[in-house]
Amino acid sequence: MKQFYSTLFLLLISIIAYSQHTIEGRVLDAQTREALPGVSVQAGANGCLTNAQGRFVLQATADSLKITYVGYNTRKVPAGSGFTDILMEPSSTKLNEVIVSSNRIGQLRTDAPIAISTISKQMLNETKATSLEQVLNKVSGVYMVDLGNEQHTMAIRQPIGYKSLFLYLEDGIPIRTTGDFNHNALIEINMAALKTIEVIRGPASSLYGSEAVGGAVNFITASPSQTPMVKAQVESSNWGYRRADVTASSTMGKFGILIGGYYANQQNGYMDHSDFRKLALTLKTDYQISGKTKWTNGISLIDYKTDQTGGLDSTHFFNKDFRNFHTFSYRAVKAFRWKSSLEHTWNANNFTSFNVFFRSSEIGQNPFYAIRSTSNPLKARGEINSDAFKSYGMVLQHKKHFNWKNASLIAGLSADFSPATYYAIYIDVDKNAAGFFTGFTKKDSVLTDYNVDLLNTAAYLQADAELLPGLKVVAALRYDRMDYDFNNHLPPSAFTGAPDEQNFFHSWTPKVGATYNFGNDRGVYANYSVGFAPPNISELYRGVKVPTLQPATYHNYEAGGWFGFASNKGYLDLSIYRMNGTNEIISVRLDDGSSENQNAGKTTHTGVEWNLRYAPG
Repeated sequence: MKQFYSTLFLLLISIIAYSQHTIEGRVLDAQTREALPGVSVQAGANGCLTNAQGRFVLQATADSLKITYVGYNTRKVPAGSGFTDILMEPSSTKLNEVIVSSNRIGQLRTDAPIAISTISKQMLNETKATSLEQVLNKVSGVYMVDLGNEQHTMAIRQPIGYKSLFLYLEDGIPIRTTGDFNHNALIEINMAALKTIEVIRGPASSLYGSEAVGGAVNFITASPSQTPMVKAQVESSNWGYRRADVTASSTMGKFGILIGGYYANQQNGYMDHSDFRKLALTLKTDYQISGKTKWTNGISLIDYKTDQTGGLDSTHFFNKDFRNFHTFSYRAVKAFRWKSSLEHTWNANNFTSFNVFFRSSEIGQNPFYAIRSTSNPLKARGEINSDAFKSYGMVLQHKKHFNWKNASLIAGLSADFSPATYYAIYIDVDKNAAGFFTGFTKKDSVLTDYNVDLLNTAAYLQADAELLPGLKVVAALRYDRMDYDFNNHLPPSAFTGAPDEQNFFHSWTPKVGATYNFGNDRGVYANYSVGFAPPNISELYRGVKVPTLQPATYHNYEAGGWFGFASNKGYLDLSIYRMNGTNEIISVRLDDGSSENQNAGKTTHTGVEWNLRYAPG
């Protein structure tokens, strides 16, 4: 009898050991094949979270696995005994998506008291956009104006204009330096290498600093896929547009690499003198030094040139006569960016990231808008100019989590030194009797020749705590100082610019907000934030006089909410805002007929933004 019980006991142990077989696998994004860390994998009573490479190992006590992750559709798969890759499809209706632009670290959208929208990889793939406004204009409250051949200007909580009231970022780093804004800056983005786009509407200066007034647009590049992947596509139109995209990516052990880009070419369009070409390339590498440390490097290269079409008068437009009065105007952009990021998780409560970056950008042009008529009907005047800068910068950030009230504190330092130059020469333009500008001759006359050393240093803090179940409060404060060292290489005049000058500006920008999450994808938020925009180089130093200018300041009040419905098949995202601008810089005509820039503008911006999404199947 004793031998019988021993045999039975060993048999039960064998059955239990067999039923609790080890399962290994990897959880990946179905769209990009990127690893998904922190995914919940449940097998009966046992469960675990995936690591930084998306991998998991657990003892299964059931015949299936349940995989759940914020922003993705829940999956159930058989619990096989071999290694398996599990692909997760992003949810098109879930509100609990993960965002990074609110505090530079991944968090739930429902914890961020701001108006923010995400353009997913799925939406980018489905839209097949040839220019960015075709996807950005899907965001409520955003109107990106198409000026042709990827040229553009922006309107987010602002009228259509050309002022430095929007901040454009790539992986959290501004693509241009403070004080040298260009409304065509998004020419420098590689659309083929994007994973997602996050759009913050309203001031984001408490985290990102100056110029983030109307909004901040963060272009997040794709990371290397865990499995080998190659994607290629070509497209063509009957108006002479051609484009080819290629992306290749893989991970080998701890090292991952992604190469992606596109070449676009437009010839013989419906309008004369409207050709353009663009080459965009991105190289990104990830090296997982250890389970707690990751090193990422990224390089972006843009080479772009376009004809400038100018405009048509009403008679030509009505008669569908699309001949161009300008036959030689152009814009050329050369941009290079490098960013290196080191991320380290000290423990469950401490995380540090350190970023260094280099940027080089040059916009050269023979602009149509600079061509002016003279007293001779067969002559005009114009200019060829070049605006360029190089940047050397860093951003250091640390996040500390506290057990009390699920609170956290984020502290950061940043510095950006950017020497900038501007050079313009005079051209003598030929004009025929029909009004067409047919050619030009370069002259020895230099109109503008200066350099400016720009230095932006900043420090910021952001704290949040869950004071009550579902109620999270966020407070942030940032201090910025901008130093301008202007050196004019020509005698000061109305054309050449101001005398040599040194100026500095500084600003404190706070933000206070709260969210209340009712659960079931429903919640509300409210915030008060301040944004500021320092004078641009052109506002400060064009012309002889150097007035005493202060940064324009904007006080923003907003409230909104998110509301899931129809069993999470749809949702409504709503925001209401009022923003008051003071000390806005405008050109004031003086008694002697001259003009100078002054802080004399005051504006009020109010609006309602809503986004309704529904997926019936």
